[in-house]
Amino acid sequence: MIVVGLSSCKTSNIFHNKSADNSIAALDTIFWNNATYQYHLRKDDKITISIWGQDEISVGSTYGIYNSNEVYGKWLMIDAYGNIEIPKIGTFNVEKMTIIQLKDTLKTIYSEWIKVPVIDIKVLNREITVLGEVRDPQVITVDKERNTLLEMITRCKGLEFYANPKFVKVLRQVGEHVHIANIDLTKDGDLLQRNINLHPGDVVVVPSKKYKEFDKRISTIIPFTTALTSAAIFMGAF
Repeated sequence: MIVVGLSSCKTSNIFHNKSADNSIAALDTIFWNNATYQYHLRKDDKITISIWGQDEISVGSTYGIYNSNEVYGKWLMIDAYGNIEIPKIGTFNVEKMTIIQLKDTLKTIYSEWIKVPVIDIKVLNREITVLGEVRDPQVITVDKERNTLLEMITRCKGLEFYANPKFVKVLRQVGEHVHIANIDLTKDGDLLQRNINLHPGDVVVVPSKKYKEFDKRISTIIPFTTALTSAAIFMGAF
């Protein structure tokens, strides 16, 4: 496992870096499956706040008759100062709060005029991006806190034929720094050490094996050559 800080001048070759520090300590620091992990609200997050029986002050519709998703529902965006505008409360700073912390805070505030406030909060844009040699590369919206690497690859319909599972990359931003993990899914041993928990905002890159481009060239050349010439080209490549 390799965990390194990336600067703008060093990002061009990060997917070709095959050196790896497989120490559990390096994995624990940033990428280990932390049982205490909770998502913290960020600037530009889109959230809904639904209050049972209180449609006039809800922003979203988990408990109502209207769809609460990002396309059809109502939502609040956390602005550049980390604030949202909440009905009956006004400007409220939520940046870096967990969903549980925000829910508990709102329950305390709303309990002044609602006997037992039942509140649900959703983040509509928690996403994990999977790129490279998977059958369906995509940006995946996730609702739950724990989403594993293999689960996300499965949601992309698995690995392509030319995928190189030995050097799967996971990029994660922590503060102002981006870190990269090189994960060997072919290594024997405890799979849990490699099937790490992914966080919203992570980018997974599954690289291709080095002979993919060669195979493409050969598939173009072979139809226009004799079998003997094709064999010579193939052997010459090695």
